Amino acid sequence: MSTAARLDLEPEILAARIADVHADDQDWLDRFQSALGRNRSGAELQRVLAVWRLSKADAARLFGVTRQAVQKWSLDGVPPERLTSIGDLGAATDLLLRYLRPDRIPAVVRRPFDDAGGRTLLELAGDDPALALAHVRAMFDVSRAHA
Repeated sequence: MSTAARLDLEPEILAARIADVHADDQDWLDRFQSALGRNRSGAELQRVLAVWRLSKADAARLFGVTRQAVQKWSLDGVPPERLTSIGDLGAATDLLLRYLRPDRIPAVVRRPFDDAGGRTLLELAGDDPALALAHVRAMFDVSRAHA
């Protein structure tokens, strides 16, 4: 059986097989879980950059790192200390995609908001991704609409 065929299983079945094979090696299972999480975080970062139409250089300015660091995060996964930030931006991206046409999102994240002191979602995301997420949630909070 080819490697591709062995990996083309339902996630629950594949997870059970991996756990069975490495049942006596908790360290291996922990490293596998960590590697899988890093891989997914890099994909999440790439998705945010694509939806918000940010270049690697834009993202580097946003996070206060080099363009090379952003490239490494995309390939090897986001460092643990940045996972919450990427998660918040991913959640904000999910909301934006749910309520806006994708071609509108880049303009929305670059538009200054009165509620944010005249700052853009990009600026908020760079300083405090959780605050950026809160502003996106507030944008679509229909309970705030006036009757």
